[in-house]
Amino acid sequence: MADAAAPAPFVHWSGLTHVGRVRQNNEDAFLALAVDGREVRYLGKTGHASLGESDFVFAVSDGMGGAKSGEFASRITVDRITRLFPRAFRMAASGLGAGFNDVLAELVTAIHQDLLKLGYSYEECAGMGATLSLCWVRPDWVYFAHLGDTRIYYLPLGGDLTQVTHDHSHVGWLRRAKQINEREARTHPRRNSLNQALGAGHQFIEPHIGAVAHRPGDRFVIGSDGLIDGLWDRQIEEQLRVPEPRPDGVSPAHALVHQAVENSGRDNVTALVFDLVAGP
Repeated sequence: MADAAAPAPFVHWSGLTHVGRVRQNNEDAFLALAVDGREVRYLGKTGHASLGESDFVFAVSDGMGGAKSGEFASRITVDRITRLFPRAFRMAASGLGAGFNDVLAELVTAIHQDLLKLGYSYEECAGMGATLSLCWVRPDWVYFAHLGDTRIYYLPLGGDLTQVTHDHSHVGWLRRAKQINEREARTHPRRNSLNQALGAGHQFIEPHIGAVAHRPGDRFVIGSDGLIDGLWDRQIEEQLRVPEPRPDGVSPAHALVHQAVENSGRDNVTALVFDLVAGP
């Protein structure tokens, strides 16, 4: 629990998604919610609010599938989060023995089962799936759940950028095992081949679930694979280090997305950035 004498930190956030320069439809979706014991509220693309009043949920999902089923899959994923998370929040707040690991694992499994059922029930949804990277922001911790190759990055105050999540792919495993570097991973022929995702015919999933302790001055970014395709890690860090308000007057998410589209744009591009700050 946070020190009762210390004021709760504030969260500043910005989010943006872009279809890119090649695709005809946007299979990415992002979500920003405020959650308390009474209600869940959709948040705008930018804003700030106190962690003393509610928890926050930020998520990015990238759909996959033929025709427009990928677009549908990511929309279903963020919709299910909105519907299911308030129940999970109440379970955790009531202390019924469900820790954040159990709450997030149950949430991810429920979404996975929904996408599988749709894939089995409708021919146009066969093989439909989605990635998901979700952050549940509380006064002292950011709890996260992840499946696929969207990513969560963490830039601590005074520290270096770290990729928090594990890409669920063979290339991701090679990178974590230090058998290939970032440049080799970006050009590997199997870089887009996932071994885990929501739905997509996968019978068993093992979501990456964990927690990061935060303090004022820390910054997080959730990005789709289109963002990663357009920006090297060092470029993401450079953008995140630009102080607020930015000289160009745009939000951090806007700066990241538009640089990624300018550099590549072969895929849909989505970024959701949030900061922990001592005051409004």
